[in-house]
Amino acid sequence: MKPVLKAFLIISFSFSLFNCQSHKDEPFKPGEVYRTNTLIITRLTEGTFQHTSFKQTNDFGKVPCNGLVVQNGSETLVFDTPVNDSCAAELIRWIQQTQRCTVNAIVPTHFHDDCLGGLRAFHDQGIPSYAYVKTIELAQANKYEVPRNSFPDSLSLKVGGESIKIKFFGEGHTRDNVVGYYPHDQVLFGGCLIKEMEASKGYLGDANENDWSGTVEKIRKVYPDVKVVVPGHGESGTRQLLDYTIKLFKQQ
Repeated sequence: MKPVLKAFLIISFSFSLFNCQSHKDEPFKPGEVYRTNTLIITRLTEGTFQHTSFKQTNDFGKVPCNGLVVQNGSETLVFDTPVNDSCAAELIRWIQQTQRCTVNAIVPTHFHDDCLGGLRAFHDQGIPSYAYVKTIELAQANKYEVPRNSFPDSLSLKVGGESIKIKFFGEGHTRDNVVGYYPHDQVLFGGCLIKEMEASKGYLGDANENDWSGTVEKIRKVYPDVKVVVPGHGESGTRQLLDYTIKLFKQQ
């Protein structure tokens, strides 16, 4: 091999290796990764995304409704559907086409339509759905699309080899509200059981205000290492959201 060509190849290889290593070592940056008029997706950690769709209500106007996507490798799990089937189909397309991932499961965290209003879109794709046994009972009673697999009070599911914990800690926003915890990234999806900072009590039509604070206190005790907390509505934050929710519903 000619010396000039050999030197060129060595320099080219070294530059390519440096570029790959530099890209790999780039710091992780959370932030919005997708937006349309109907759906916003925000990256929270290396392996989690908050999805937000919007529900028009009589009492509170246009309300942003959050869910969570947990991704590990080429697999995902989704907590709470977007508010309707078209938004849910949009989220599924983003996961499959942009992220090139499969959806292992959808888990509605309680029976209201801001949690399972888009469930049929997941079922149409053959995606398994899991819910607390009371959520299934209440979905049936209210004639909503019904999750197809039940669990008694807790469940562990795998995504790319990592475990996700789903558990009922007690009543609060509803009689069936569960939360999801992803230990790998220390992210808690609290759903409507957890309030964003400075939020009001919100809709209380199916609530148990007497038990609400105590339920969240149990969550805080079981997951002391949580770093990111995602509420059902509004901005995600730290474990301060747990403290705020406890204080908001503390019985005098």
